[in-house]
Amino acid sequence: MTYYFTANPNQFRHLRHLAQTSENEQDYEFHLPVNVREEEDTYALSAVVPGLTAEDLNIEVIENIITIKGEFKAEDSSFLLQELPSGKFHRSLRMPTELDASRAQAEIKNGLLTVRVPKSEHALPRQIKVSVN
Repeated sequence: MTYYFTANPNQFRHLRHLAQTSENEQDYEFHLPVNVREEEDTYALSAVVPGLTAEDLNIEVIENIITIKGEFKAEDSSFLLQELPSGKFHRSLRMPTELDASRAQAEIKNGLLTVRVPKSEHALPRQIKVSVN
């Protein structure tokens, strides 16, 4: 199953088919919603993950794919109303350029997960100096 990200045409000019799910998506109970922002040399992802800690998350960066996995654990099964997420989640996002996994950073602050992954050095635009003969 493939999900497509819709954005303002001026944003994410080069992003096509941004979001994708893996073949084992059926093992997960829901698809984690995220925001993705492209900066000059970095991609910044954010997701609301109430009640989760760093130990509850698994974040991987392989080539140009960022994957976030985790689980919201329900403390009590006798809810009268349950609107907060519970269960396993998985999200894989394919970026349009190769990423530098060695410099990736992630933090959780007040229930907001922020993942920043720099673009690979050879994926960044380069300015070429023209010599005059």
